[in-house]
Amino acid sequence: MPVYVNPSMVLLALVVTVVYGGYVRTELGLPDPLGYLVGFGFVLCLLGSVLLHELGHALTARRYGIGVRGITLELLGGWTEMDADAPNPRVDALVSLAGPAVSLVLGAVSTAAALALPDRTVLAQIAFQLAASNLIVTVFNVLPGLPLDGGRALRAGLWALLRDRNRATVVAGWAGRVIAAGTVLLALSLYQLRLLTLFGLAFVLLVAFTLGHGAGQSIRLGRMTSRFPLVDLEELARPVLAVPSGTPLAEAQRRAGAAAKPHTLAVADSAGRLVAVVDSGSAARVPAQRRPWVAVDTVARGLAGVPALPVGLSGEQVVRAVQAHPGAHYLVTAGEDVLGVLHVGDLAEVLEPHRGRRRDVPR
Repeated sequence: MPVYVNPSMVLLALVVTVVYGGYVRTELGLPDPLGYLVGFGFVLCLLGSVLLHELGHALTARRYGIGVRGITLELLGGWTEMDADAPNPRVDALVSLAGPAVSLVLGAVSTAAALALPDRTVLAQIAFQLAASNLIVTVFNVLPGLPLDGGRALRAGLWALLRDRNRATVVAGWAGRVIAAGTVLLALSLYQLRLLTLFGLAFVLLVAFTLGHGAGQSIRLGRMTSRFPLVDLEELARPVLAVPSGTPLAEAQRRAGAAAKPHTLAVADSAGRLVAVVDSGSAARVPAQRRPWVAVDTVARGLAGVPALPVGLSGEQVVRAVQAHPGAHYLVTAGEDVLGVLHVGDLAEVLEPHRGRRRDVPR
């Protein structure tokens, strides 16, 4: 499986190398180059710990038949992208808790190594820091709120109880928001008591912000997923209004405006065959005074460049196809026939009606 390193990880590596390298240099009396080299070695150990944590998720997912697209390592940890959701609450819980279990084992092994190694040595220092970081990550990561692993386990339990994965996701997301708010309050209190440095406060607040953002995304995803059954491609597809190649854009838009319901402008060749779909964004960018002199072909995309969605796809399949091939328009097909064009804005209106209405409010 591919492993990606987010550029933010480079920033973390630099900060930890400088901060920890300076600490070890002072603590053990090492020369500057060696101290920073030890700091960089600690970064590599941390990176390996995060990778092993994510491999715990990934290999457990594969054990239960869930494909893994890749692992991404970033500033505050990492995440594993999977091809599909867990088929049942039990598998969801096992995949979620596999990562913290790996971190717990790493923490225990590092603790044993720190106790066994001679005190005030480089290896003992690295073992101690690895033990502390892995055990802290384990404890924090099992807190019951999304997007933490403990939140996924909470979702699995609620899923089994409520028989509704989407409702369970929303509830676990709100639990994540509560944990994020509690983390902020705790960090501020510790800083007021001078038990946390300014650097530590900034780092914890960054963690809390990331947690709160992830919780919000989880709530949004749970609500969207519950509306997947409402996605009907045949109903959402706008009929095609084809105009001959070379038609002025202004005339094509006039014909579309005269139609009884919204249509998608398209271009037909001399034989009447559909050859291109007008890009509404490109058409809107043409100044109104130039539209009578601009051919509709210049703001259209050939059918080969427009992704196609078979009419029988489920709501989840439609969303996954749109995520895999982002765009503004999609041909809705039945065999070789084009039934219409799906506008991604119409799909968003079905999945997130409240956000869609807010966007339409004049400012």
